[in-house]
Amino acid sequence: LLFLSLISGRNPELLIGNQVLAAPYVKKSGIEAISTGYILIDGGAPTTVSYISNTNPIPSDKPEIAACTAMAGELLGMKLIYMDAGSGAKRAIPAEVIAAVHKHCDLPIIVGGGIRSAAQIETAFKAGADIVVIGTAIENDVEFLNKIKSIKK
Repeated sequence: LLFLSLISGRNPELLIGNQVLAAPYVKKSGIEAISTGYILIDGGAPTTVSYISNTNPIPSDKPEIAACTAMAGELLGMKLIYMDAGSGAKRAIPAEVIAAVHKHCDLPIIVGGGIRSAAQIETAFKAGADIVVIGTAIENDVEFLNKIKSIKK
């Protein structure tokens, strides 16, 4: 279970509040919880996560802010960094942002949101992503899985 903390936001309920409420249930379940720093990056359109979380995403042209946020997550003991442009993003997270986080943070990096092509997946991997999350592209075209199955990190 990815136990997320929205480390790019300033909403205390999503930094720690909801995690405190969920902790007894997660602990009781026996499922391994992986502490994950969740970083919202601007994908060119308001997304569900920005609306629900009442959070402003990190500007996609400010890789240094994303890198510093990821470093803070690492120093706080997170085990993964999940950078997301959000469902409904018009554009994927730029390679420069992924590369900056990869350069300054030693944690595995998950990247998602706005990824609609094999080329975008390859770009994310080349920039330093360890895992690329795709959702809407598959929802819109199940054959997309066949188009990307040969992509290797």
